[in-house]
This record gives sequence, C-alpha cells and structure tokens, in this order.
Amino acid sequence: MSIEVGSVVEGVVTGITNFGAFVELPGGKVGLIHISEVADVYVRDVKDFLKEQDRVKVKILTVDERGKIGLSIKQLTEPKPKKNFTTDNRRPSKVNTLSFEDKLSKFLKESDDRLTDLRKNTESKRGGRGATRKAE
Repeated sequence: MSIEVGSVVEGVVTGITNFGAFVELPGGKVGLIHISEVADVYVRDVKDFLKEQDRVKVKILTVDERGKIGLSIKQLTEPKPKKNFTTDNRRPSKVNTLSFEDKLSKFLKESDDRLTDLRKNTESKRGGRGATRKAE
C-alpha cells in the first residue's frame, strides 16, 4: 500500500509528545498527527485522547520531499454543524417588529432618562454640607 495524500490508512501509535503523536503506518513509515489534528475539540493533552499501541485510522494530509508525513484523525470525523444564531440557546430568536423611527424614539427616551439620572446623582454630590456659603 503506497502512502498518498488524501488516502486513509490504519496505523499504530508509537510515541506521544506534547505537540502530537507519532503513528507507524503500513510499510514501516512513521507519520505525525499534530495536536491540532487529534480531535474536533480543544486538545490540551494528547494523552487524553491517545495512548501508545492504540490502533488508529488516519488521513494522510501531507508528504514532503524529506519524507515527513502529516496525518489527521480530526478530518476523518464528520464536522459538527455550525450553530445558527436563531437556533442558538444563548441568543433568543425574535422577529424584529420595530421600525427605525420607533427604535430611534425609544433610544432617545432611554438616553434622556439616563442623562436625567446622571445629573441628579452628580448634583447631589456637589453640595458639600448642604448649605450655600455666604460671602463675608
């Protein structure tokens, strides 16, 4: 079996480092699964996902002129669908029924209310002891 970019082969994990895992492929060749290609989720430690002597299916990503082979497990799994903002639980979906003029008037009213509150709070702090001084 020849090693070609895009093919899927089975191999055995021979070593684990903090940046990935080495896999022995058929024919005695060794390739590297970079930590970013181990799983679809964030991988802090490769040892949480793989251990030595594990048999894994990998996709061959690259083969360079020096014979280095780049592998991926992540690209064999189905990609998770992206969440749509309208179906995302963090953001409620609601149809916007306000016109631009309604939004503008609402904004101006809220802005005036905030400015009024701000003025009240700052004026009460300027008074000192509560009475104005008489010039002597």
